[in-house]
Amino acid sequence: MNNIMENQIGLPKDYADIIVGKLNALLSNVQIFYINVRGFHWNITGKQFFLLHAKFEDLYNSLNDKADEIAERILMLESIPVHSFSKYLKLAKIQEKEGICTAEETVKEVLNSLKLLLKEEREIVSMASSAGDDGTVDLITGFIDEQEKMVWMYSAYSG
Repeated sequence: MNNIMENQIGLPKDYADIIVGKLNALLSNVQIFYINVRGFHWNITGKQFFLLHAKFEDLYNSLNDKADEIAERILMLESIPVHSFSKYLKLAKIQEKEGICTAEETVKEVLNSLKLLLKEEREIVSMASSAGDDGTVDLITGFIDEQEKMVWMYSAYSG
């Protein structure tokens, strides 16, 4: 007889509690990254204004979608997604950025944040894969694929 408590989607509740903590940390980083990129979009100056202004808009829209998907996964795991900036700031490794407006500075910050997200996402995929949590693996693997391409492209841009 199996005494392991499962949630509504058939995953062990103790595992779900752990992965939700990781997903809430990821959500926090995505939200802080989002607000940073909004600021880069608003404040970019210089010869690359038109190119980066548009690219940052694409990026913050993508981050907004990712935040929603992460929050929905947390809900599927029968938990509550973090939804206050004070908690985001406590959980996030990405720091708020202000006063950054040149192409070089903004692209450097984007790359640093993408690399941090990738590290966290790979840890989540490893844990979720070991637990047979295919839904989380599928979600996060899609993020990784997209963000690896962004790292390549922003790295090529910055030379």
